[in-house]
Amino acid sequence: MKKLKFGIPKGSLQNATIKLFEKSGWKINVNGRSYFPDINDEEIECAICRAQEMSRYVESGTLDAGLTGKDWIEENESDVVLVDDLVYSKVSQNPARWVLAVLAGSEIQRIEDLEGKKISTELVNFTRRFFEERNVNVKVEFSWGATEAKVVSGLADAIVEVTETGSTIKAHGLKIIQDLMMTNTQLIANREAYEDPWKRAKIGQITLLLKGALRAENMVALKMNVEQINMPEIIGLLPSLNAPTVASLYNSDWLSVETVVDARVVRDLIPRLINAGAQGIIEYSLNKVI
Repeated sequence: MKKLKFGIPKGSLQNATIKLFEKSGWKINVNGRSYFPDINDEEIECAICRAQEMSRYVESGTLDAGLTGKDWIEENESDVVLVDDLVYSKVSQNPARWVLAVLAGSEIQRIEDLEGKKISTELVNFTRRFFEERNVNVKVEFSWGATEAKVVSGLADAIVEVTETGSTIKAHGLKIIQDLMMTNTQLIANREAYEDPWKRAKIGQITLLLKGALRAENMVALKMNVEQINMPEIIGLLPSLNAPTVASLYNSDWLSVETVVDARVVRDLIPRLINAGAQGIIEYSLNKVI
């Protein structure tokens, strides 16, 4: 039997990835400290590795495909197939960004002000290229962690760090002076593996269902009963992927209306539907929207 070797990112994305796979129909069971978790699909072999190294394993063919950040693909300059974007994280469904930050009270305002200065970051290669392309000479040092503290303690003049909200950087008394790169999770594949029709189809199946699960996280289904006379006003209120599903109720001039809407509008939409004559409104979550 053919198998697809698929990489699950270790660290902050691990739990979010396993949860996303579960919503998509695959249950991944991580046994203790094992780096090779079980999955309820005989056609897939899972391996857990750091997102920072994922693109190297995929490029070399150790893995056929995997999930990692755009940032680490750029950092490693890996030659892999970028199959699709999958925007999810441990905090939000917004892309993260790598930013250049200095002390809040610093006179440094622009990247040119860092000429001859020291920068601490995990994203060493990308940061070096960024400044070289702008002809600004800086010393870039690798940070093993607690990067924000490097500036506060005087070990560096600036940092390049990833953030989703910017709150942690501000909490450490720093200010962002420039965004360097937007990043989000990418599903990547080995070039040779992607040329194999069976593996490509399996990767396509995974991509389709993961994206469907992500789309469903922002949407809910609404079902309600509406009297025929009130239908024009109700339909005018309902946003949906397509036209709402409408079915007649038995031996009645009432209709059953079902639709899918953005979860963010529901709290304002339901009172408006009630005022327009809708009754028996049911809201329920979705696993996938494809």
